[in-house]
Amino acid sequence: MVKDTRATVGPDSLRPLNAPTPLQVRLGDAGAPAQIHRRRRWRTVARTMDRWRIDDEWWRERAISRTYYRVLLEDGQPLTVFRDDETGRWHEQGGVHG
Repeated sequence: MVKDTRATVGPDSLRPLNAPTPLQVRLGDAGAPAQIHRRRRWRTVARTMDRWRIDDEWWRERAISRTYYRVLLEDGQPLTVFRDDETGRWHEQGGVHG
């Protein structure tokens, strides 16, 4: 049985799920990620498996405009990264599997 702590849950206790993590990315000749800096070292992209673009919430003050890449790192780990096309910054997208 779980003890009732009587703690109140409010908007201050909420946190976003799958929040993007900033990354450093070196691009290859075709403009796709060639190396990704994560976990304190540069990792080589063995292959780009997919690429897609999202343009959403254009009616808001800050629209979402991103180019996503599903890549396979040299150690066999799949990773989803995106470039924020408004700022030019790169991020790892958490919670994307498959």
